[in-house]
Amino acid sequence: MGNKNGHLCEVGITNYEIVNPPRSAYLHIPFCHKRCFYCDFSIIPIGDSTGVAGNKGIKSINSYLDLLHREISITPNGPPLSTIYLGGGTPSLLNKDEVCDLLDHLQKKFGFQNGAEVTMEVDPATFSENDLKEYIKIGINRLSMGAQSFDDRTLASIGRKHKRDELIEACRWVNKLFKKGFLMSWSLDLIENLPGSNLDQWSLELEQAVLTEAPHLSIYDLTIEPETVFGRKHKKGELNIPSESMAISINLKTTNFLKSKGFSRYEISSYSLPCHASRHNRMYWSGSGWWGFGMGATSAPWGKRFARPRTIMGYKKWVEEQENKEVEPSLLENPSNKMPLDELLMIGLRRREGVHIEELAKYSGWTEEKCNLKLKLLERYWQDCLHKGFLIQKNGRFFLSDPNGMQISNQILVLMFMWWDSLDLHECS
Repeated sequence: MGNKNGHLCEVGITNYEIVNPPRSAYLHIPFCHKRCFYCDFSIIPIGDSTGVAGNKGIKSINSYLDLLHREISITPNGPPLSTIYLGGGTPSLLNKDEVCDLLDHLQKKFGFQNGAEVTMEVDPATFSENDLKEYIKIGINRLSMGAQSFDDRTLASIGRKHKRDELIEACRWVNKLFKKGFLMSWSLDLIENLPGSNLDQWSLELEQAVLTEAPHLSIYDLTIEPETVFGRKHKKGELNIPSESMAISINLKTTNFLKSKGFSRYEISSYSLPCHASRHNRMYWSGSGWWGFGMGATSAPWGKRFARPRTIMGYKKWVEEQENKEVEPSLLENPSNKMPLDELLMIGLRRREGVHIEELAKYSGWTEEKCNLKLKLLERYWQDCLHKGFLIQKNGRFFLSDPNGMQISNQILVLMFMWWDSLDLHECS
């Protein structure tokens, strides 16, 4: 079943938590004009003068791209890719030739499946309408717009470079290309529960987001990381974030409003119109394998996660070691590199369809007897959540209720990890 833009709608696939050969790749492009006040990602701020010949920022980009290409070259071969994602940072700081070279390298290394989803994150302050057309010409068929807010005061208070008018214009450009069939889909990112937020202000944000006609919305709850501007302000009591009750009301508003507009919440932070769920997002939360490339990027091609160094010097040293020594073991195909059961449960519970815990446990090597004993213990840890309807059990599957269960997903996961820590891990792994 497809739509007018030629990509497949989701079907009722519920049993693909088992790690499959890696058919997805993530490329981390770490450059930003500056670091946002909430951000603790692995990034490299390069200022505003990247268009000047000989600029330090351009030299940094060129040096980094050389390392990225070298990493791709030394990576073991794998099957053709079905999803590719250029994230950051700000990938739209790269010109179309730089993006084209990366996609060409991936295609020569792995090959692309027909209809592969190729997503690129873009920042409203870093591209023109013509830039978008150039990205599409070289193979980008899905865009993810980093909006975060439509309010100028909020944007300034969180350290964003773009303004509301720039964002709305950029959305108009993207949506026009989408409606003409040049894009498979596109997405818009917002952050809820930012400092100063209230229900009325957030309602206006949601209304504007829907007016852009973006068929996919990613709504992230603000996370305050210690080593950020917000983290330091919060420690001093200077960050005016919504109260817990207000945050719950805002989250409930998000779910109910978007549902009324035809959006389905297919993962805790992801909402889409029919046929527009991100295939790359679905891959992450299904437990499938993926390649990761770049500074700070995480990969798990065969089940075992591996994170690259978060600094440019650390990443450079690691790439050089990979070239001169044996390749990182997690990148080599190995049947024993299964994703741990607790991790499969953690990522699976984020999805609308949840997880079949007994199937996953047996995949991890548990016997019927061990499943009966230890999974009943997990249900005891979750007893109150099941009783209150935050967690639902149906036909062997466990999934979070929407919105109440998804609102307290962290608490439910903490109980799962408490259960996991209570087990004999040597026996259960």
